[in-house]
This record gives sequence, structure tokens and C-alpha cells, in this order.
Amino acid sequence: MSRNFTFAPGEYYHCYSRGTEKRKIFLNKKDYERFIALLFVCNSIKTIHLSDFSKKTFGELFEIERGGSLVEIGAYCLMPNHFHLLLHEKQEGGISLFMQKVMTAYTMYFNKKNERTGSLFESRFKAEHANNDRYLKYLFSYIHLNPIKLINSKWKESGFKNTKKMKSFLEDYGYSSYLDYSGNNRLQNVIINKDIFPNYFNDTKGFENEIFDWLDVKVEP
Repeated sequence: MSRNFTFAPGEYYHCYSRGTEKRKIFLNKKDYERFIALLFVCNSIKTIHLSDFSKKTFGELFEIERGGSLVEIGAYCLMPNHFHLLLHEKQEGGISLFMQKVMTAYTMYFNKKNERTGSLFESRFKAEHANNDRYLKYLFSYIHLNPIKLINSKWKESGFKNTKKMKSFLEDYGYSSYLDYSGNNRLQNVIINKDIFPNYFNDTKGFENEIFDWLDVKVEP
């Protein structure tokens, strides 16, 4: 897939990819946790040898000394057959290298675990340039609300009125940065860097209000 832009330092991008032939790429909790840990481990200017960390626990992976990072991550969400990332390009080539490291490392893990070979993801990752403030702010809601499709696949067309049910589901889901914005203290907090992104949400309540507002309207694809 050709892009009509070039990644540029200082800019923001929505990057995403799905499994080849729309296959599931996360089959259980361990798969989700491995990919989440890779978002931290692979975000390094150093060459990472994953074999060095094969015996570390999920928690221990967030304690390694990475050195400088390639990108800044503002939000992420993992779904059964795809993932979404909101990234800030720190240095030229940072996003491309980061995405290559994460997707290659996860494919190696997944193929070995499931005794398969070949590509796991559809071609190269896709990306959209968040080149205006309105779209960038919208992406925080779009990415964090993705899991709602698992309980109501048509919510974007019909809206979602049961806010209590939605909030409970997102808090239990755990495979996105939603909990990092809603005030939870957890290991995964170190993955994202809120300071590099515009301060759209003054506090936890502001973040939740922004998210909930999207549930009461029909959203164009």
C-alpha cells in the first residue's frame, strides 16, 4: 500500500494493521500481553535481542533498561485480529523502524508458539497522518472505543446508550491504554507518554466525558 505522505519528525500518526486474511492474531491473554510488552521493549534505539528476555515475566519486561526511544506512543488498542497505535515521530525513520521491530518480533513469537510459518500481518502496516487538531483529538476516542465493537458491532451506526455497561467493559478489557487515561496505576503506564501529545483532557473526568460523548452520536466511518 502506497502512502501519500512521508513520516516527519514532530508529527502524529495513526498506525494499524490486521492479521493476514483477517485471521486472529491474539488467541489468548498471553498473546495480548506479549504484544503489549513489545510496545515497550521494541521502542528503543538499541538493537533488541528478544532471546535475552525470553525468561522474564510480563512485569520484569517493563523494568529493562531500553535507552532512548524511537517514537512516543499516545494511545493503543489491541483487538482479536488487528491493532491500533497513535504515534509521534521523534526522529526520521523512527516509526517505520519501531513498527518493523514490533511486528517482526510478534510474528516470530506467534509462529513459534503455534508451529506455523509465513506472514502473520497483511503486507506492511497502514498509517494516516493526524495533520489537524480535530482529527488528532478524535483518534483518542476512536482508538479507545474500538473494544465496544466486541459487545455491539453496530454501535457506530446506532449509538450506545448504556454508558455504565460500556465503562465496565472497557475497564475489564485491559488491552488498550484506556486504563492509563482513566487513572489506573499499572505496569503498562510506562508505554505511553502523554506529555508529547496535546493536553486535551485536564483530568480523568475530562477524558471519560470525551469518550462517553462519542457513544451518544452516530459516527461516520
